[in-house]
Amino acid sequence: MIFSDNRRAGILLHITSLPGGIGNGDLGPEAYRFIEFLSASGVFVWQVLPLGPTHDDGSPYQCLSVHAGNPILISLQWLQDRGWLELPEKNLHDSFSDYRMACLQRAWEGFQQRATEQEKQELRAFASRNADWLDDFSLYMALRREFGEQAWPQWPEALRDRQPKALEQARIRLKDVIDSINFQQYIFFRQWHELRDYARQHSVRLFGDMPIFVAHDSAEVWAHREYFTVDAHGNAQTVAGVPPDYFSATGQLWGNPLYRWEQMQEDGFAWWIARMRTQLELFDFVRIDHFRGFEACWEIPGSAETAMEGHWVKAPGEALLSALYDAFHALPLVAEDLGVITPEVDALRNRFDLPGMKILQFAFGGDASNPYLPHNHEKKSVVYTGTHDNDTTLGWYASLSEAEKGHISAYLGHPGEEMPWPLIRAALASVACLAMLPMQDVLELNGEHRMNTPGTVEGNWQWRFEWEQVRPDLSSHLSGLVHLYDRS
Repeated sequence: MIFSDNRRAGILLHITSLPGGIGNGDLGPEAYRFIEFLSASGVFVWQVLPLGPTHDDGSPYQCLSVHAGNPILISLQWLQDRGWLELPEKNLHDSFSDYRMACLQRAWEGFQQRATEQEKQELRAFASRNADWLDDFSLYMALRREFGEQAWPQWPEALRDRQPKALEQARIRLKDVIDSINFQQYIFFRQWHELRDYARQHSVRLFGDMPIFVAHDSAEVWAHREYFTVDAHGNAQTVAGVPPDYFSATGQLWGNPLYRWEQMQEDGFAWWIARMRTQLELFDFVRIDHFRGFEACWEIPGSAETAMEGHWVKAPGEALLSALYDAFHALPLVAEDLGVITPEVDALRNRFDLPGMKILQFAFGGDASNPYLPHNHEKKSVVYTGTHDNDTTLGWYASLSEAEKGHISAYLGHPGEEMPWPLIRAALASVACLAMLPMQDVLELNGEHRMNTPGTVEGNWQWRFEWEQVRPDLSSHLSGLVHLYDRS
């Protein structure tokens, strides 16, 4: 179990939601300031969303790689401080992400001219140490750029199908671009490890998120087609999703190709072991998103228009987790066990002693047996007021009927405080080993500040906070609550 007998509190805030930076939060000074805020508040866990490079929709759950870091999270100020970058003027027609990428190209040129020999050697060592995934990723990204950001199944056949001669010619032709992509990854991981070291100095632990599935248009599916349900042309034969649920009447059609589990099992789940190794390099704890997919996946035909056409297909979760534990011994994992959870899913989670999740916004429907109600919580769990997929607690509360609000008030003992604090207190008072609070709730923000609305593609992943929203007494107030509920 990840926290043993220690009770802890944490805040959920993605890197892009930090203040500062150009267009989005990044790994610069504001990330360090946030760690100081957490430490001063007695909050010692910082949870972020997946860190991989995203597609145009910005979703961190559909990344271009399961190993690489998102270059738009790189601190440009860090590059300036080392003398590798002079910020150019921003063209009014360029997006912030395009501007950031242009700055990274300039920084690469500055690095080549002004970096020390030791720093250049560190870059070469990084590329060599991570060649098992970086070689494919950097070539994939260079080709994607060459072909106008088209997905790999639309590339010329020889490159789509990874014919050795075509790959060799591409590596020669695109060497400069590949080298610049390797540089970006070197800088991302260097900045991340510096931030992680600073967090440890302040007793803050970093809590990451690993999507169970992989984006169809990604370096991994292109490079390891044998592990995924795609046909000879690269088209997905079956894809992942979930049946109709709380978020959508027609279910959720995610579009990720499913795994060829038999092929993965034949080589001892080597692909998964390599993936987990990267996660453990980044984080102290890792949440497995859609953990129930390790027991059974909702398989949908690749041609389907909604998730309603799917059915459950068994997955070898016990064999996979056994292989991971054999490789790493102790694994600091949390199982996201929301949605359609069967006794078999619970048995798999309990078999490996993994904490599950309790969402308080789900607690007040039904009767007193609702598993999300605090009196039904178990120590081996992580309690949230809400997640990145939920409305803020104020937004959720505003949408309820007066009768529902009355029920919540009666359950919580008719608190005198205004929402969201009664729900925050309920999370902190829970027996769950870890209580996680979205930053929006800590800042008392309404539904206009929601991070993501499942089933939609517009307007998500863009929320950011400002330090002006942090009231002067917030750290002391949080620290008092953390101590009151023995989570210090």
